Amino acid sequence: MYIRGDHVELVVGGRLDVRSAADARTVLHTAVDDGIGDLVLDLSELDSWDATGLGVIMGAHRRAGRCGRRLVLRRVPPQMQRLLVATRLHRILAIEGGIGVESLPRV
Repeated sequence: MYIRGDHVELVVGGRLDVRSAADARTVLHTAVDDGIGDLVLDLSELDSWDATGLGVIMGAHRRAGRCGRRLVLRRVPPQMQRLLVATRLHRILAIEGGIGVESLPRV
């Protein structure tokens, strides 16, 4: 897993899972704490995430809200869109362009 960028936009790539969660949490919390306005997470290079990785995203979302910021997901890969819909988190998280639920293939 890697994260590159600054306190305004971060690109997350690789696997966001139990092994990378602690490092990802640290980077995301620092970015939230050091900036103002929206924090954009570009997920176009993310290969996969597990429940722990999704928990890291939700933790960053909550922290951003407490800091008066908004976490915005950009370019969410289709397989991750399906997980957000299945968990109904697409209703809570800000997703740039939204998710076309009807266009997602059924699993």
